[in-house]
Amino acid sequence: MAPHPGSAGPPQGLTAAQVRERTAAGETNRAEHSTTRPVWDIVRANLFTFFNNLLFVIGAALIVLGQWNDAVTTVGLGLVNALIGMISELRAKRTLDAITVLARTQVSVLREGAEARVDPDEIVRGDVVVATPGDQVVVDGVVVGTDPLGIDESLLTGEADVLTKVPGDTVLSGSVVANGRGYYEATAVGEHSYAHRLTATVRAFAPSRTPLQRQVDLVVRAVTLVVALMSFAILFQALLESFALTRIVQVSAVLSGQIPYGLFFIVALAYATGAATLAKRGALVQQTNAVESLANVDTVCLDKTGTLTANRLEVAEVVAFSGSAPVPADSPFHDEVCRLLGTFARSTQNPNATTTALAAGLPGEPVTPHLEVAFSSTTKWSAQSLPEAALGEHAAQWATLVLGAPELLAAALGPGAEAFAPGGVAAEQQRVWAAGGLRVLLLAASPVPVSPPADPTSAPSYTPEDLTPLALVAMRDELRPHALATLRTLADAGIDLKIISGDDPRTVAALALQAGLGPTLQLVTGPELDAMSDRELAEAARTGTVFGRATPAHKERLVTALRASGRYVAMVGDGTNDALSLKKADLGIAMESGSPVTRNVADMVLLADSFAAVAPALVEGRRIVDGLTKSLFLFIPRVLTSILVIVFVTMLGLGFPYSPAQVALTLFTVGIPSLALTLWARPDRPPGHLLRRVISFSVPAAIVTGVAATSIYTFFYQFVGRGLASRDIPLRAAERWSAYTGVDITSSDFANAAGTIVAQTAMSSFTSFAAFLLLLLIEPPTRFFSGWAPVSPDKRPGWLAAGLFVTYLVVLLVPRTANYFGLLTPGGPELLVLAAVLPVWFFALRTIWRRRWFDRFLGLG
Repeated sequence: MAPHPGSAGPPQGLTAAQVRERTAAGETNRAEHSTTRPVWDIVRANLFTFFNNLLFVIGAALIVLGQWNDAVTTVGLGLVNALIGMISELRAKRTLDAITVLARTQVSVLREGAEARVDPDEIVRGDVVVATPGDQVVVDGVVVGTDPLGIDESLLTGEADVLTKVPGDTVLSGSVVANGRGYYEATAVGEHSYAHRLTATVRAFAPSRTPLQRQVDLVVRAVTLVVALMSFAILFQALLESFALTRIVQVSAVLSGQIPYGLFFIVALAYATGAATLAKRGALVQQTNAVESLANVDTVCLDKTGTLTANRLEVAEVVAFSGSAPVPADSPFHDEVCRLLGTFARSTQNPNATTTALAAGLPGEPVTPHLEVAFSSTTKWSAQSLPEAALGEHAAQWATLVLGAPELLAAALGPGAEAFAPGGVAAEQQRVWAAGGLRVLLLAASPVPVSPPADPTSAPSYTPEDLTPLALVAMRDELRPHALATLRTLADAGIDLKIISGDDPRTVAALALQAGLGPTLQLVTGPELDAMSDRELAEAARTGTVFGRATPAHKERLVTALRASGRYVAMVGDGTNDALSLKKADLGIAMESGSPVTRNVADMVLLADSFAAVAPALVEGRRIVDGLTKSLFLFIPRVLTSILVIVFVTMLGLGFPYSPAQVALTLFTVGIPSLALTLWARPDRPPGHLLRRVISFSVPAAIVTGVAATSIYTFFYQFVGRGLASRDIPLRAAERWSAYTGVDITSSDFANAAGTIVAQTAMSSFTSFAAFLLLLLIEPPTRFFSGWAPVSPDKRPGWLAAGLFVTYLVVLLVPRTANYFGLLTPGGPELLVLAAVLPVWFFALRTIWRRRWFDRFLGLG
């Protein structure tokens, strides 16, 4: 067992017997932590939607009334849509679960006095967990041992301050170890932990909606409202006119079919396909809509170290100082300073990329410091009080060594400070190195030991005092492969790029120039951001290019300010200090080698740290938006046309223009074309004002098609009625109509039944052929079809339209298939009339779009 909190001595941890006993008692950390929904929840959510439940009820009523064909068609439509949605989300679930496995790294615990690596699920109550910088706290606990821990609770509270937790203090799961190395004893595990109870923390399944999702939802809700009002009016009229129950149920089935809920499933399919494509290119998606989010991004914020650069540091040069003067590189003092710097790097209990590079490039021996203050992304320095043996003759003057950012330590310099003043030799050396893209560090010494501040809230501004400069160190990093090409691709796509780093802004700017940003860069420092008002910071966020010496709080404020100004922001990072800004951004992208916390909060993870995957992800996002936008151009005109036809025909007193079976024709007019356009979409830049474009396209198409379809329906309804009254209709045709409708020729209802089915067939055939032509207007194969859009380089939609045209003709002319879709095989002038009307419809619609009459009518042109 661990010592009582706050007791002296290192903790020993549980014994093997205690672990077995608590595991058997169920006191483990095993709990549901998937980022995805269970399979049954996915099936239930897709199968039993409001719209599907409505169709199932109507289908059951049709079966009871003996209308098996209508029932199969009505219910089948819902089942097909549900199947598409289930397959799409189950594929996405496999991807997301793979990410969860990737992100769940093992943790170290003390058992019987020795460290052991275990899965977080295997932690039991009372386990002593080893905490090191960058680790996520996986269970609730209390700090034990003798060493304090710096805990970042920003992911839980939104506050970026690092809190010092001393032995006896509580730590919460979901927080992050910012600095220090120590231990905490698990007090609440599994379902009892804070992170499990707080569903808004990083592991919760809480996908945010993208602009396109919100717009699709708005369209569907608006159409649903219109259909509901229209349904009430029509069904109320049917009741007043004593319609048969069968007819009322059939009308209900048709009206419910006008709601374009298939859009949701097209969206889900597009997301799943995009996620699978990106996985092959090195980017794993944790939120399926993140692929589409990329298309909306207009600002990308980049961390430098580990994101833009590979974080493979090496020592470039060391300049030692004696007072304010540099000393020769071949002097004994220079060698002594280099040895101390190497010893400092080898002795840290909190190694990072910088100390690893210093240890690899400089001599020295590891020792055990009396006291160490770990590096913090907030303070940007670290310190060690080394044993006298390691310091030699300088033990009295160099009791503590401090390594950090020169700008932040300059204020604490005593003797030799003039070298770091503007124009001083050290300041000039910093400028030269920074201009070459090198990271610059200052090694300084203090005669008194340095310890963490007693007040945790003063940590960000705390610096040691009376420092003597010992050396400036230049560290070289390298740009990630493909970083230059990727940034240029993003810039060419019109995306505003901003680099936010804790390094010297001059160093960051030099790397930005190497990466192709510029030639003019606007530099802003963290201290300058601190002095700004909210309005000034918002302007700096908008105009700035490089932000240096930025803390995690600065990153979060910049992202928040950009979003508040209307920007759609992506944040790319790798370290724990990037986690809060990734979570605040519209789209968070993490490196695979980044901290587990950063990967958990990210919407997308770049495998193998391949920055090159960002550009293909952008292309894929734009391709998805292009496909979904074109799907809207098919769905919305079809719905509006049907609504207009139902209203017009009902007002004319000519019966009801659709049967439930005819609604299934949307498989040919909308379903297959939408799926094809989504899969064949191009990565064009998303147009602005999507809803305006949808309205400009859909309303003219619906009006022209609705008027033409109503005219055709009325013509054939009257044609049959007058023909039967004047006996101009051949007896053979009348008998065929009677056999199809089940109404005897001598019945008073025969003229209405025959006129309705002939008119429905002619009108449904016209709207289907018009839909195929509409596909050619959306993706014009030649300039002849160009009215709404320019000529498309992709000829496949044209071939698809031709194939659908032929398929529909086969369906119409084969009695068995025609009967299934509620159609009557033509036996009169139907096809001739359609051949005459379709060209008029085509040229009228093309002219409206070419001359922008509708836009001008609305004052938009």
